[in-house]
Amino acid sequence: MKVILLKDVKKQGKKGEIINVKDGYGTYLINNKLAVLETKGSKKVLDEQNKAAAEEAERVLHECREIKGKLENMTLEFKVKTGKGDQVFGTISTKQIVDELKKRGIEIDKRKIRLDVPVNSLGVTEVTVLLHKEVEAKLKIRLVK
Repeated sequence: MKVILLKDVKKQGKKGEIINVKDGYGTYLINNKLAVLETKGSKKVLDEQNKAAAEEAERVLHECREIKGKLENMTLEFKVKTGKGDQVFGTISTKQIVDELKKRGIEIDKRKIRLDVPVNSLGVTEVTVLLHKEVEAKLKIRLVK
């Protein structure tokens, strides 16, 4: 019996896959709404869903690339207090970076900003922003007195 999985099934397959199973197990999957019987109609619906998902993924990727272009042409500037020898008090956090980006019209989750080194010295520091699994942007942060 061939069925189309509606949800991920452990050791069988992922959502949207067509698998061949024994009749009893196929009935179990169908009764528990984990799969539907493969027919021309269900195959057509699956193809339409896959096409829509691919278009959505392409749209999201395109948006991430646009944001990457904006971020790489941008330098965020923060005024900080300094002590003797231009020693900066504290560091710039991801929340502060996100708040500054919001002021400029860019919404990014703070967990997507990766600070490899702390932003705690005067001058320019580059931070990485993970927009998508395929898109990574470099953002410049400048600290001034």
